[in-house]
Amino acid sequence: MWNYRKLDVWKRALNLTKVIYEITRDFPNEEKYGLSGQLRRASVSVSSNIAEGCGRRTSKDYIQFLHNAMGSVKEVESELFVAEKLGYIKMVDVEKILKELDEIGKMISGVIRHISEMKVV
Repeated sequence: MWNYRKLDVWKRALNLTKVIYEITRDFPNEEKYGLSGQLRRASVSVSSNIAEGCGRRTSKDYIQFLHNAMGSVKEVESELFVAEKLGYIKMVDVEKILKELDEIGKMISGVIRHISEMKVV
């Protein structure tokens, strides 16, 4: 078992969630259970999958949860473009978040690579 709270990628994913919550506060009320809620759930899913994977018994299981986290990174990315198209967020703000999502994705890939190289999968 690994301690997710020591992972920089988990900390950054947690900060990403804070940013997403702040941004979605300004979305229209009718999006509370729509795009706003979906963006929030997807962003929470990134850090949650990293954490849940750390509690799994095998490296193979952990890697699967890291892949799920990566999927959530891409989901947040796509939903940000939808929000921009609908006029809920400016492209300049989307681009800032995309840079962070890209870094988080690279970090997740690095953890996957590291675990895979341990030969205990």
